[in-house]
Amino acid sequence: MYSNRSNLLIGFHGCDESVAFELLNKPKKVKISEKPFDWLGHGFYVWENNYARALEWAKDKQKRGKIKKASVIGVVFTLDHCLDLIDNEFIGIISKYYDLMKVDFQSLGKELPKNKDVKEDEHKDLLIRELDCAVIEYLHQKIKEAIESGEEPSLKEFDSARGVFIEGGPAFPGAGVQKKSHIQICIRNMECIKGFFIPRI
Repeated sequence: MYSNRSNLLIGFHGCDESVAFELLNKPKKVKISEKPFDWLGHGFYVWENNYARALEWAKDKQKRGKIKKASVIGVVFTLDHCLDLIDNEFIGIISKYYDLMKVDFQSLGKELPKNKDVKEDEHKDLLIRELDCAVIEYLHQKIKEAIESGEEPSLKEFDSARGVFIEGGPAFPGAGVQKKSHIQICIRNMECIKGFFIPRI
C-alpha cells in the first residue's frame, strides 16, 4: 500500500564532464551501470540530494585516471515502485531472496560471491559489493522469469532501489556518524527520470 513513491526527488550523478553534457543534450540516452559490484544492482546511479558527495566521487575517479574531468549533473526523478532498503518490508524481501539464491548456488556447487574491501581503504567498508549486487540482481531475475512464464509473480518489477551507506570512518573521534555516509539511488526504469539540469553552485 505504501511502497509506491511517486513524488519528485532531486539527485546528483557524478561523472565525466562529457557525460554530463551528453545527458543534458540527449536526456533519452542514459547509460546504465552493469558492474558485478554495483551496490544496489544494475541501473543509473544518483546520490540523493548530495551534490558534494557526487563531486567528491567524480574527483576521486579523475584522480585515478578513470575520467578526464570531474563533473556533476542534476537529476529530477521519482522512485515509483522502489526496493527501498531503508524499509523493513524490503530488507525482509532481500533477506529471503539471499536464502533462495544460496540454495540455488549450493545445488550447482558454486560459491556465493562475497563483498570485499578495496586494498587502499583503511576503513574496511567492503566497497566491492559483489554479494549485495548478486542478490539484488537474482531478485530482479526471479521476478522477470515469473512474469515471462505467465505466472502471477509474488512481487512486481521494481523501478528503482534505494539504500543508505555508512562509510568513510568517524566524522570525529568516537563518532557514530561517518564522513562519507549517504543515500544512493539506483534507477532501473528510465521512465523514472524526468529530466537533467546543471546544478547552481
